[in-house]
Amino acid sequence: MDDRLIERTLRVDSARIRAYAEATQDFNPIHLDRSFAETTGMKGIIAHGTMSLNLIWQSLTATFGSDRAARATLDVRFTAPVRELDVLTSGGVRRNPEGPVFAVWVRNADGIAVIEGTATLAGVLQPGGDGERSPHPQR
Repeated sequence: MDDRLIERTLRVDSARIRAYAEATQDFNPIHLDRSFAETTGMKGIIAHGTMSLNLIWQSLTATFGSDRAARATLDVRFTAPVRELDVLTSGGVRRNPEGPVFAVWVRNADGIAVIEGTATLAGVLQPGGDGERSPHPQR
């Protein structure tokens, strides 16, 4: 049984931030315009929060496959900004041995959580007879 999510890592740089802005059509200057971003409370460019959040989905998908990950729900908080050149790692641990809830996070290289919360899978996951994980309704 998977009690830990497979970790995923992302190096955030200006090219990746720009590519994400183009993919999402989110051209907020806090993400792209250094001169503007330095005049804000963030004191510099920050990455899109959803770019960092995607790492949790990548961890869920790597651990449980795309079908089960697609049925998960997240309840998270963005706790710190992500800066250019940050290296992020996502992960999670099961809250109790039989439950479908995982404590999840994205942390920077300094170990600071930039996202924290929970991921709840569609049911309790137990090993199946064919070597695959089988969802069983929570009781």
